Amino acid sequence: MGCNLRDLAQPENLELTSLSGQRIGVDAFLTAYQFLTTIRDRSPEGDGGPLKSSNGKVVSHLMGFLNRTTSLLAAGIKPVFIFDGKAPELKADELAMRKARRDEARKTHQEALDAGDFALAQKMAQRIISYTPEMVAETKQLLDLLGVPWVAAKAEGEGQAAVMARIGQLDAVATQDWDALLYGTPVLIRNMMTAGNKQHGRVVKAQKIILADLLGEHDLSPDQLIDLAIMIGTDFHPGIRGIGPKTGIKLIKQFGNIETICAEKDKEVPQRLDEIREIFRNHPSNEVSSEALQMGEINVAGLKQFLQIDRQFSQRRMDNAMEKLTQAGLIRESGQTSLFSF
Repeated sequence: MGCNLRDLAQPENLELTSLSGQRIGVDAFLTAYQFLTTIRDRSPEGDGGPLKSSNGKVVSHLMGFLNRTTSLLAAGIKPVFIFDGKAPELKADELAMRKARRDEARKTHQEALDAGDFALAQKMAQRIISYTPEMVAETKQLLDLLGVPWVAAKAEGEGQAAVMARIGQLDAVATQDWDALLYGTPVLIRNMMTAGNKQHGRVVKAQKIILADLLGEHDLSPDQLIDLAIMIGTDFHPGIRGIGPKTGIKLIKQFGNIETICAEKDKEVPQRLDEIREIFRNHPSNEVSSEALQMGEINVAGLKQFLQIDRQFSQRRMDNAMEKLTQAGLIRESGQTSLFSF
């Protein structure tokens, strides 16, 4: 999840309809994990894993993407889903730690199932869920059938999206990952993919964070924000012990950069500091043509085959999705699709 900049931001709550007409880059992998960890088998003797159709196909991710994507389209939003590429080598240590935690959780999950402790098994299942290559391919196929563009990132998905927003191809980046601000997105939208859901008894609201406002409020330059994040801790470095957001801001304002702070406070300068800075300043990204970002045609027959026939989606679920698209004017009453350009 990268660096937590929550303490520095003052998000503005918003309704999804306020984003109508805007092209929003969506962090596809993070979104998929949100769906896979919430749409799960929670039956009394369920293993806590993703829901499956009776023919054994995992469908949790497709349920989530269908419901939320059609809701975005109905709100007039132009989503562009960004899929992760190859993780930067700098992230190797973080990925190794995540794998070790998953392996331990997988062991506990199996032990719980063997002991009939389904409550513990379901808790552990959240920690071992994986967004497999097959699921990724299925998600892309669903988006193609919905006429929604998607982009393959060169490295981090939120980094690719931020670069595209920075050069004007996207209006904002939708992700829970605060690192999108470090990569330079002018606007970050959080909770877009869960807005309207209930969590802990409260209705989730989408939130907007404007990078220029955050920098201005704290009198920071983009480079200072990156240095502050590195001191707090990112996926590429665990951070400097004893330095959190509040202390970090005081230090960065007083001394300007990490090297000076470390010299003044007798701290060790983070290894590969310049490489970490560079991956935020100029994140590796693939070039994307304007044509690739245009909305396509909704394939109603293809959706029915892919979801309803092949994966046994209920008629009600299909009707709900089609109703949202019809009300938004994206499908004619006759059931024919309309080519719509935003």
